[in-house]
Amino acid sequence: MEFLLVMVMLTTGAASLQDLSGKMFTFPQRTNTAHVRLNASSQDFSAFTVCHRSFTDLKRSHILFSLATPANSNDLLIFWDEQNKEIEPHIRDQKVEYGGQDYKPNMWHSVCTTWDAVSGLVQVWFNGRSSIRKYITSGSNIKGHPIIILGQEQDSHGGGFDINQCFVGMMSDVHMWDYVLSACEVQDYVDEQNFTPGNVLNWKALDFQITGRVLIENKQYTCH
Repeated sequence: MEFLLVMVMLTTGAASLQDLSGKMFTFPQRTNTAHVRLNASSQDFSAFTVCHRSFTDLKRSHILFSLATPANSNDLLIFWDEQNKEIEPHIRDQKVEYGGQDYKPNMWHSVCTTWDAVSGLVQVWFNGRSSIRKYITSGSNIKGHPIIILGQEQDSHGGGFDINQCFVGMMSDVHMWDYVLSACEVQDYVDEQNFTPGNVLNWKALDFQITGRVLIENKQYTCH
């Protein structure tokens, strides 16, 4: 009996990776609580690429991806600014703006963001179209225990959610790498071709926890 109890406890505590191929997270309502926390073992990033797909009809500013560490609540933040019609990457609490994106409602959009600490350059790929490379911050890595959140924007390490910045809609195919992808690798992701899955976050082997009303559903495709 004692052996059985120990086995149950070990099973409960073990991380369970899920293959979410063909699936999506649905965030069905405006809230300052519902979110998905993604777990990553890496705690030191000298570079990164983050890619995801999202679908929303929001007509206000909202979060797309939020990574906070104890040092910086916006160590890696991807944000849509509705007023200025621009995607805003934040790295180590610094921000740059990318306008001119055709961010139409009720459509799937692919967004990839890259940065490396040596050059300090950030770049956004929106539906496969590259932006110019802009300087944001250099000289130091993103370090410390990361808390990665989908659906809410962190104003503190793991919290400080604002209902007016939450994401409402669907999100899928979230990957993160600890290096900068080439243009061809980004295009393979956008076209849903064979590509190397993220080595930090891998949608096909994802470690995550859901808080509140967030659903895992089959991804919706256009019928022909």
